[in-house]
Amino acid sequence: MQHDPKVTKNPLFTIGQVVRHRYFPFRGVVFDVDAEFSNSEEWWESIPAEIRPAKEQPFYHLFAENEDSSYEAYVSQQNLVADDSDEPVNHPDVGELFGHLEKGQYELKAIPRH
Repeated sequence: MQHDPKVTKNPLFTIGQVVRHRYFPFRGVVFDVDAEFSNSEEWWESIPAEIRPAKEQPFYHLFAENEDSSYEAYVSQQNLVADDSDEPVNHPDVGELFGHLEKGQYELKAIPRH
């Protein structure tokens, strides 16, 4: 695979940021970030070769939604763009971690420590 100039190792998105997929019709809230690919080889191989992203970049865990459902997604940085709609993401787990949404960014709730 050739080097894609859009690929960078520096995270472009933050926890709580609303993003959308560059090619597929879904959007979501970032709830975790891996510095580089950290999923199974089987998952990797399931992506069609012509759109398979580079492994050496941040991958984001999203509370995602499309027109039909809510789910968790694992997406490479090169396949995400910021969502500037300022519309809430209607995933049932968003309220567990996040509070108020403002300008495409959810506020992270304080998590009690024991």
